[in-house]
Amino acid sequence: MSAQLRETAGELAELLWREHTLYRERSGTVVIRGSHVERWISLSPTGGKDQVLIRAGRILDGGTTAPARSETVASLAVGRAELAAVCRRLLAETATGPAPRGAARAPKSARPRKTRTRRTARPARGNRHTGLTSWLVILAVLGLVALYVRNLTAGL
Repeated sequence: MSAQLRETAGELAELLWREHTLYRERSGTVVIRGSHVERWISLSPTGGKDQVLIRAGRILDGGTTAPARSETVASLAVGRAELAAVCRRLLAETATGPAPRGAARAPKSARPRKTRTRRTARPARGNRHTGLTSWLVILAVLGLVALYVRNLTAGL
């Protein structure tokens, strides 16, 4: 079933998108990612003979996948064109659904290009006061400066 699912997914990927990424998860699910359209389709075995669970969802900024927005069960016995039609219907439902949080922005093609590099997000700190380690470093530096001054004055 896994080889047949991978072959079917490869054929569907060619019918759906010119640019795509195809990979298999540990569970046996085969995922087709269309990064340029910010959508994904997955095909997973359902336990029934020649039946597959087809799920569709969005790809969020940064490349992470959002949970599936729509799903259906289809038979692998039908032609690839019919399976592609089912996938397109699911993708259309995904596109018309409400946008996930933080996705109410303009499409990528309408956004201006960023010239700065992204920085990694740092966790927010609880308070801005100087911590214990900082105070110990400051005291050590002050101690070294005092020792240096003492040695200078003792030599005079």
